[in-house]
Amino acid sequence: MAIAPRQVSKSQFKAQALALFREIETSGEPLVITDHGRPALEVRPYRPLQNDAADPLDALRGSVTYFDQPFEPVSEGDWEALA
Repeated sequence: MAIAPRQVSKSQFKAQALALFREIETSGEPLVITDHGRPALEVRPYRPLQNDAADPLDALRGSVTYFDQPFEPVSEGDWEALA
């Protein structure tokens, strides 16, 4: 059974934001901020995704289609849309 995250009101969060940030960083547990008793925001520690590449271009590497002769004329039979 999952434990519900701790909740604080907006006014309580405003008064104690820095202390609450430190607490979230230390514990790793999220904090739900409420507005008139209803959950409005969630503050949680940043966790990078496992599949994030260090270089954004690494994610694109190998995804480009190359054409041997891109400026040669194309005949009507080569277009799939006309078939």
